Amino acid sequence: MTDLSNDEARRIALAAQGFAEPRPRGRVDIRHLRRVMAKIQLLQIDSVNVLVRAHYMPLFSRLGPYPMSLLDEAVYERRELFETWAHVASLAPVEHQPLLRDRMAGPAAERWRRWAKHNARYVDAVLDEVRRRGPVTAGELEDGGRSVGSAFWRRSEGRLALDWLFRTGAVTIAARPNFERSYDLTERVLPNAIVTREAPDEDSACRELLLLAARAYGVANARDLADYYRLPLRRVRELLPSIVEEGRLREISVEGWKGPAYLHPQARAPRSIGARALLTPFDSLVWERDRTQRLFDFDYKIEIYVPETQRRFGYYVLPFLLGDRLAGRVDLKADRKRRALLVQAAYVEDGEEERAVARELAAELRLLAEWLELDAVSVGRRGNLATPLRRALATRSRSG
Repeated sequence: MTDLSNDEARRIALAAQGFAEPRPRGRVDIRHLRRVMAKIQLLQIDSVNVLVRAHYMPLFSRLGPYPMSLLDEAVYERRELFETWAHVASLAPVEHQPLLRDRMAGPAAERWRRWAKHNARYVDAVLDEVRRRGPVTAGELEDGGRSVGSAFWRRSEGRLALDWLFRTGAVTIAARPNFERSYDLTERVLPNAIVTREAPDEDSACRELLLLAARAYGVANARDLADYYRLPLRRVRELLPSIVEEGRLREISVEGWKGPAYLHPQARAPRSIGARALLTPFDSLVWERDRTQRLFDFDYKIEIYVPETQRRFGYYVLPFLLGDRLAGRVDLKADRKRRALLVQAAYVEDGEEERAVARELAAELRLLAEWLELDAVSVGRRGNLATPLRRALATRSRSG
């Protein structure tokens, strides 16, 4: 006998991720941002800018149009959020820095550790320069070193040294001029109360991060929970029984899921979800692709690195959340020269009503274009939703 149907689990997951509440009707301010971050905990940072930088979009998905400067201020002025390695490169609440402090240069950073050890004198010189001059970007270093790495992923030695110092906590990101990292000593950037707070031991930090992931997901299996902060799966499985015994999580079964699932005690199960949102590939709701398949019966892969002739849906494809379903997907690009939002392909999922999905998607695309200060939405011809979507956009245009 199952404890939850998959439909119930899906609604719990959506509520935990902030999709059960209606978007604000008035001006969006720092209080709204804080409420979203209290739910999802992390915003993934990624350099892909075909639409908008990845960390800005999840807030739009949950809040609707908001001033992007609000997020920048929270990170680089208010210091309520900070850049760290968590899921991957991420923004997280600054109070979580002690939990993440010793993980940044963990086993996943072994390649950087070897390089830093081999180039210890140079790394020390870069740190001395930051101490003397900071904040500085890699391009501003007096000796930026030579370019190293593969043709696909090249970095200057200066950038490698700064990134290693960032991973060890010696420096942190003070600003992002034109998305370029500007580094300074951590004690000159983050609040003193955070920098001087003692970090918990490894087990305690892992337990707390696991619980933060459980709250952000609502209901999840062990692999889902491990993925949120990229915790060692084996350690997560070892810790879960004692956490369940303490009553901090409840072990349950979910219809169609293999093995146990874990329900957070604060999880809510709304009777319905009225969401409408476009989700980037880097949104925490769809990070774990296997979980996305289980919850939504939605096969989703990012195809940026897939050769064009082998792509199924497009280069930068966003799932479209409608109600409690992923009802479609669109390949989007912001053409800033033409001031247009390009829908290069649009698809509706099997079993969904084309006209209803097209109508709601058209409204969301107009809202997105307005937020990005683009004047038009242009729909191409690829995909089984392209024609209905073009008609829905044209109908609204004719009606004023």
